[in-house]
Amino acid sequence: MDQPALERLLADVSAGTCSVEDAVRQLRRLPFADLGFARIDHHRQLRQGLPEAVYGPGKTPAQCGAIVAELLAGSPGPVLLTRADAAQVEAAARAATDVGVEQHTITSTGALATATWRPSPARTARILILTAGTADLSVADECRAVLIALGFTPSLLADCGVAGVHRLLNSIDEVAEADAIVVVAGMEGALASVVGGIAAAPVIAVPTSVGYGAAFGGITALLGMLASCASGITVVGIDNGFGAACAVARMLP
Repeated sequence: MDQPALERLLADVSAGTCSVEDAVRQLRRLPFADLGFARIDHHRQLRQGLPEAVYGPGKTPAQCGAIVAELLAGSPGPVLLTRADAAQVEAAARAATDVGVEQHTITSTGALATATWRPSPARTARILILTAGTADLSVADECRAVLIALGFTPSLLADCGVAGVHRLLNSIDEVAEADAIVVVAGMEGALASVVGGIAAAPVIAVPTSVGYGAAFGGITALLGMLASCASGITVVGIDNGFGAACAVARMLP
């Protein structure tokens, strides 16, 4: 349930095209539906402007399917299943089909995938995703899939790391024209500082777990981004492409 849906429901009750009983039935799903193993937050879109997403790890395929079906039946906005394995995606796709919604995209992120249904209406903001290396692409792909589900059409520039900064400078016009930039980088995470120092747009930095021993599974990149001398960079958690996409959605109309 989002604000336009709530307004339509109240207008239908006022006009007599929806009975009070039916409106109560629909509103009974607010703020959540209790499935026993999960409480599905149908109120989040109305409260935050962002839909609830389904995080795959730790859930059975049947649980993923039931949660996706409940979100599709009870909320008008996009539905996302993240970090899901093949069995979870298959179960969710079957459940979605059972409630009459076809899958929109499946984006592979290595062994896992992001699956989405019913994307938001198109938004015009120009979003640029930059990766420091090809090894960062799985995190960038998750971010891109979530942004598409939220209505954006992001562009992706891969392998622009500081070890060959001329590759980034070759695309400086795209950096200058972006309304928001997501920088995905492992190793020492320096790309975020470089981009933050040349771009006027908001910069969301995503440290990745890519790197050799002293990279400490992304901790070095995370600390480097947090300590950046480029002012105003937003930093999300290690490998959190989903969180970066949600940060963009909160910043832009």
